[in-house]
Amino acid sequence: MNVNEKMDKAIAALENKLLNIRAGRANPAMLNGIMVEYYGTPSPIQSLANVTVPEARQLMIKPFDRNVLKDIERAINEANIGITPTNNGEIIILTVPELTEERRREYVRQAKTICEEAKVALRNIRQEENNAIKNEEYPEDEEKKLLDNIQEAINKYNKIVDEKLKEKEDELMTV
Repeated sequence: MNVNEKMDKAIAALENKLLNIRAGRANPAMLNGIMVEYYGTPSPIQSLANVTVPEARQLMIKPFDRNVLKDIERAINEANIGITPTNNGEIIILTVPELTEERRREYVRQAKTICEEAKVALRNIRQEENNAIKNEEYPEDEEKKLLDNIQEAINKYNKIVDEKLKEKEDELMTV
């Protein structure tokens, strides 16, 4: 696997984590990682139900099997995502509350932390690659060229991380 592939994976992981920070709008990705105990097997909500967004601040979860409704509701409550589910016997409705200014700033701080973690991951990839190059027997000028290429890649990907943070910050601070 080359450097760019590793760095692309780090960026993909960053995007995935940023999706989980809600911006006052309903997004099915908010439920990622919530596992429901279904016949003794932990299963993601998306595999047990249709998750739709009927309105900007509402998620509707319609299970394929109505018997799992209570289990989904329990899993959402236990996940502590800050939203209380409403169960009408057939579907679960999650209404995303409006974000306060303080909560928005907290989410921006959380996004900055996630982006900093992504930059650390990128630096670790750079360090691994630099060490691999230095362990090989390359002529001095070729080694310098390879190290410069890796530095160019890290600069490019750091810029992408900064852009992602700016996008998320704008999304979060827009009322």
